[in-house]
Amino acid sequence: MDEQKKTVTTNFIRHIIDDDQQTGKFGNKVHTRFPPEPNGYLHIGHAKSICLNFGIARDYKGLCNLRFDDTNPHKENIEFVQSIQDDVRWLGFDWGDRLFFSSDYFEQLYGFAVELINKKLAYVCDLSAEETREYRGTLKEAGRESPYRNRTVEENLSLLAAMKAGEFEDGSRVLRAKIDMSSPNMNMRDPTLYRIRHGVIHHQTGEEWCIYPMYDFTHPISDALEGITHSLCTLEFEDHRSLYDWVLDNISIDCHPQQIEFSRLNLQYTVLSKRKLIQLIDEKIVDGWDDPRMPTIAGLRRRGYTPSSIREFADRIGVTKSENSIEMGVLESCIREDLEANAPRRLAVLNPLKVIIENYADDQHEDLNAPNHPKDEEMGRRQMPFSREIYIDHADFRESANRKYKRLVTEGEVRLRNAYVIKCESVIKDDKGEIIELRCRYDKETLGTNPVGRKVRGVIHWVSAGHAVKAEVRLYDRLFTQPTPDGSKNENFLDYVNPGSLETVKDAMVEPSLKDAKKGDRFQFEREGYFNVESTASDIDGLVFNRIVTLRDSWAKIEQRASSNTSNK
Repeated sequence: MDEQKKTVTTNFIRHIIDDDQQTGKFGNKVHTRFPPEPNGYLHIGHAKSICLNFGIARDYKGLCNLRFDDTNPHKENIEFVQSIQDDVRWLGFDWGDRLFFSSDYFEQLYGFAVELINKKLAYVCDLSAEETREYRGTLKEAGRESPYRNRTVEENLSLLAAMKAGEFEDGSRVLRAKIDMSSPNMNMRDPTLYRIRHGVIHHQTGEEWCIYPMYDFTHPISDALEGITHSLCTLEFEDHRSLYDWVLDNISIDCHPQQIEFSRLNLQYTVLSKRKLIQLIDEKIVDGWDDPRMPTIAGLRRRGYTPSSIREFADRIGVTKSENSIEMGVLESCIREDLEANAPRRLAVLNPLKVIIENYADDQHEDLNAPNHPKDEEMGRRQMPFSREIYIDHADFRESANRKYKRLVTEGEVRLRNAYVIKCESVIKDDKGEIIELRCRYDKETLGTNPVGRKVRGVIHWVSAGHAVKAEVRLYDRLFTQPTPDGSKNENFLDYVNPGSLETVKDAMVEPSLKDAKKGDRFQFEREGYFNVESTASDIDGLVFNRIVTLRDSWAKIEQRASSNTSNK
């Protein structure tokens, strides 16, 4: 695990905790929790919450639990449980012996439901889901009381026991809190506490239960049972806070955590709705939850993002109560800065064009010495073979070009990275007029230096044809062409899927040192971008690299042009 950043960025939540520390609230303890639903893989928005909850616990020398909110077995499974644990560990956090499931508390939750009935604060309701919606009212009109609201305590206890025993069908009855059908807060209009769910096998409790508690009932009680002090959640739960407090105020429990809401992450050029992520998978637009184009933590990890870059991103965007949209460039900047400092340099030619150096002997080759990083000698050096036949990239040659073109042209000179200056003297084409080979000469006096007065157009990358290793390179890009693909309810977010989000290069040639690369190693391919090893030379698929991110933000110019066109209309 890489060392975590030690500097602390303050925010309004930390101010609240600081005040609590001053007053001695919660006995000066800080105990948080990260409570995901195991109904999918975690995404970058969850990473923000993970860093917040575990980071606060760490900085205040407190504790943070990992608790699975597993009250909806129709959509949950053990694969998601395991993937979530893997993601939290990968980000650099540890819950110790505090791994919990809401299902751990099913017996206690049922007991508290019985307590509410005995206090005449809950009742079994026979209204259908549609009727319940009708009775609930609107934001402008008060709701109406259910005709079953005034059942006796004895009848409600008997019906709840029958629900638990499996005597009623799904949807035929629910347990509701008895609060206030005229409350301006819709969440307080007799919310459902339990519903019936037959025919499912819970990943923790099996077939033991056929009634399951609702989130708004389960969550505050689970927090209290675990001794949580500060229950941090996103803004959509702000209107649920009254119900959170009502539940804890009306049951026999001696802990009352403080719920605090913060804005969720909205990241441009992607979607973070689990429903939409599942749709991307189901419609085969991506290859699963860990597709490197997905905003899931598993996808980012497979693409080559580092835990430290994700934590840095969470720190940069901060924690506020204001909804905002974060530019994808902020996330990409975090990984670029990390890899710029830490990724060894290598040479890779994605679209090879053969070059014959005519004044270099057929039977000769030499090992040139090159740094692994231009600014960090501690990364060491490596040997790069040089020979008569090399590959350069097709994009690095034109037969003729103006002075702004800084690569090789006929009768022009360029420097090969960490090698010699070469001059193109002739071009070989096939029957279709396509360039298939260049004939060049090299200047053996130019290794590592330019003679006085010698000017070359630029520096290009290359590999020795006889020593290079063939590789597959997957050029990943943003999944959507629009910053807010799901911004309008009247539009289909799939209309904005980027057709160029994945380009696969089958016949790339890379320098021979990469033959020993291990899965997960990260490199900068000079002038091409940052890449992650997807599979190694010894794997069945051979050597495969994923592009993590380009060297520069190529989307910035696109966004600038789009903004300019909009303002000119």
